[in-house]
Amino acid sequence: MNKYPLFYVNVFAKNMVALAEYYQTLFNLEEITASRSDYFRGFETGGSCIGISSLDAYGLLSLTKPDTQTDTILMTFGASSREDVDERCNYAVKLGGKMLKPPFETYYGWYQAVLRDPEGNPFRINYTP
Repeated sequence: MNKYPLFYVNVFAKNMVALAEYYQTLFNLEEITASRSDYFRGFETGGSCIGISSLDAYGLLSLTKPDTQTDTILMTFGASSREDVDERCNYAVKLGGKMLKPPFETYYGWYQAVLRDPEGNPFRINYTP
């Protein structure tokens, strides 16, 4: 059976530049400068990539802009330890994010928190022992 690895997760942003800077700063991501445009910023994350697209990219992709913002995507970023989760969460809030669920241990043994970025998109910071 073929495996199809996740290559990119893209987030549409009202302020693409600011949101790209938020994630780049929070997670120390390396930008993929070859893909930089007026509509897009891409970053290496280790196993796949994250892309931040402007709302103008909807037209480029022949997509219809949504009427309202809904939770249509949830990204999960890995941390190196429980302490790293705590530190990244504090930094995320300092950079303009919002804590939805402070770090907790899941029923499956992971340590994670749920947040929103400055544009309201949900994401998790997770440590898997």
